[in-house]
Amino acid sequence: MPITYNYFGAVEILENAVKWIASGAMVVGGVVPYVPQYRAIKKSENSDGFSTYVCLVLLIANLLRIFFWFGRRFELPLLLQSIIMILTMLAMLNLCVNVQMMHDLSSRRRAFIDFDHRYFWKWTRFSDYVQAVLMFTAVGGYTTYLFNSSVVFVETIGFLAVFTEAMLGVPQFYRNYQNKSTVGMSLQMVLMWTSGDIFKSTYFIMNTAPMQFWICGILQVCLDVAILVQVWYYSKFPQTSRKAAL
Repeated sequence: MPITYNYFGAVEILENAVKWIASGAMVVGGVVPYVPQYRAIKKSENSDGFSTYVCLVLLIANLLRIFFWFGRRFELPLLLQSIIMILTMLAMLNLCVNVQMMHDLSSRRRAFIDFDHRYFWKWTRFSDYVQAVLMFTAVGGYTTYLFNSSVVFVETIGFLAVFTEAMLGVPQFYRNYQNKSTVGMSLQMVLMWTSGDIFKSTYFIMNTAPMQFWICGILQVCLDVAILVQVWYYSKFPQTSRKAAL
């Protein structure tokens, strides 16, 4: 009897340890891919290979996920992951803006309060990006407060959150297509995206997360693979970028 008890006790401890490790990986794992990209930009002082629209996509997706949490409680690690990801994307934006300002010789300054759609997400100062994020947070938070009792609204917010995140690879894919190259983009970042998204999709399915989460997780994996195909294609068949041609 003591042997049987000890066996099942050890199994339970092991299961709990695995769950804690998996939860911890979900919380901080999402930001790990951006470490090599951050270091590459900082070292080269060039952010041309990284699309700041990736930051926009993740900021919107994770803010929407937080709004969704207030309407339909999901696992705490996913909420913490969103908070950490928002802080990480702001740090990435701050670095990219500072690097771009170092090479920008134009006296023209573009600001968020100009409300010029031609320069959306192409502002000069980091504070303008913060203003945009705060405005989205205020409007989204107030709207969620008003319609929090509506199941349709809450489920729509949840779908938009994970679908927006699933589109994460689109800005980078398009940037690579424009440049006709993946130079300046961290391959480590994309490989970590892929492995992380596979892990995340598996985590969603095994923990019976809302259906929106795992469907969009699988879509995200497909986009990661498409970017890896670009890496292979442009390295095997080098092409002249449109910028260089001009």
